[in-house]
Amino acid sequence: MKAMQVISLTLLSVLAVSAEVLRFGRCPKPAVQADFNSSMYIGKWYEIMKLPTFFQKGECGTATYSAKSPGVIGVLNSELLADGSTNSILGSAKVKDLTEPAKLEVSFNASPPGPYWVLSTDYEGHSLVYGCRDYGIFRMEFSWILSREPTIPEETVEELHGILSSIGVDVSKMVPTNQDEAFCSTMSQ
Repeated sequence: MKAMQVISLTLLSVLAVSAEVLRFGRCPKPAVQADFNSSMYIGKWYEIMKLPTFFQKGECGTATYSAKSPGVIGVLNSELLADGSTNSILGSAKVKDLTEPAKLEVSFNASPPGPYWVLSTDYEGHSLVYGCRDYGIFRMEFSWILSREPTIPEETVEELHGILSSIGVDVSKMVPTNQDEAFCSTMSQ
């Protein structure tokens, strides 16, 4: 039993240090986008804000989605790193349950799939994505506010923050992503 406690504490320490948002309690089960239409969702999205993650360290983040097959979306995430290089990763998002097409599981390379739930989108302006994993008495949360353009109206951000706050997400932990056109210009080369 003592060894299990040490392993649990070690795991929690690693998770807490990795810039994830680790909180007490189980993951909420928020409502997702009604009648989600993946064909309208495909295309390029700009990352506006996110909860910090260990796997995203850059700025100018974009996500480009493409149709692969029914219930499967291709994912290309890109970011500009501090050294000026571009970091990109390919993956796929799959619908787990066809009755809830806004609840996807995304995976990259050999990583286990993670939840990618579209809580809100108008397909042309904004998308609010949420994911959460339970780890015993803790949960690890992920969230992104995306836009079809490098900027988004502040009123929209406030509306999306309201949705996240209503399910217990601490929106004060969200960090903005630099999408300045001049700063991010090397991403389009």
